[in-house]
Amino acid sequence: MRLGLFMMPVHPPARAMHETLAEDIEKSLLADRLGFDEMFLGEHYSASTEPYPSPLMFMASLIDRTKNLDFGTGVISLPNRHPAMIAGEVAQFDNMSRGRFIFGIGTGSLVSDFELLGNPDAAQRGRMMIESIDMIEKIWSQDPPYSIKGEFWTTEIAKSLNARLGIGVMPKPYQKPGPPICVTAASPNSQTVRIAGQRGWGPISSSFLTAEGIATHWEMLRRGAAEACRAPSGANWRVVRCLHIAASDAEAREQVMNAQSSYQYYFGYMSEILRGLGRLVALKPRADMPDDEVTVEKIIDSRVIFGSPRTVLEKLVAFRDRAGPFGNLLMTGVDWGGPNEAWERESMRLMAHEVMPRLSQHAAAQAAE
Repeated sequence: MRLGLFMMPVHPPARAMHETLAEDIEKSLLADRLGFDEMFLGEHYSASTEPYPSPLMFMASLIDRTKNLDFGTGVISLPNRHPAMIAGEVAQFDNMSRGRFIFGIGTGSLVSDFELLGNPDAAQRGRMMIESIDMIEKIWSQDPPYSIKGEFWTTEIAKSLNARLGIGVMPKPYQKPGPPICVTAASPNSQTVRIAGQRGWGPISSSFLTAEGIATHWEMLRRGAAEACRAPSGANWRVVRCLHIAASDAEAREQVMNAQSSYQYYFGYMSEILRGLGRLVALKPRADMPDDEVTVEKIIDSRVIFGSPRTVLEKLVAFRDRAGPFGNLLMTGVDWGGPNEAWERESMRLMAHEVMPRLSQHAAAQAAE
């Protein structure tokens, strides 16, 4: 199994952007030193809590400062820009990193970005995502002239083409035929995961989902793979979890439930957003729980895997047994305000050095059976 960092710290909005960027750079470098395999970063144009209009720009600054990490977008929202622009930027990054890139795609999830960019229709964003990735892959797979027309975009280079001088020639990725593609999914029985199975993409299952919800992703992945006559595999399936490890169970609980804990802020922030959207069920410990009974503490108890290294290992083994044979575990990052920097540094160290080697042994033993 591979261990990754899902950089979703949800910084308090009053913090200065240059400070949170520096903090997230240091967290990425720490992950690399600890032996994490990959790091994912999202794209948000209009959120001071996650100020990343260009995840590729952020990750490009880390290429020469790291040696273990592969870099993934979690995700580039394809409806936001012309596919040709994305194709060119991704090809450039893939070459800059010599193939240390995972192309995470999606329709986006930030409602203010939808308003900002005029993409309010969810069904239309879904069609735009598929058209965009198809156009991107066509650009990468052929030489000019280009003439690719769709419902939303057109890409053409013919009149200005001078192949001898390299004019009108789009860059191709370092990885052939292109970087591996993955797609996020946050709801049970996700049709997005079914499409991933059909097309050979790797799903990224949200940290909001319970083990039972994530188990439906394995079923949808298998179904989609069967429809495309592919062999189903969990090797490229990523599952995101909030993980917090401390020296003892008591210490871990005290930290995650502490009033200064970033988990208190994070789940308070997310529950307020989802409550306002009428989607609080995504965080409920039980689907039938009344909204007024949902507290941040109950959400933390149901969505954060915390404890000593031994306890967290046992919980992860039980979680994977219920959820399915995912091959990549992404640890969610949190803000480093107050005592949280020291707590998360130690949590990441214990996860990488004590929990993950044993979890990988367990996964290998299961696969061999």
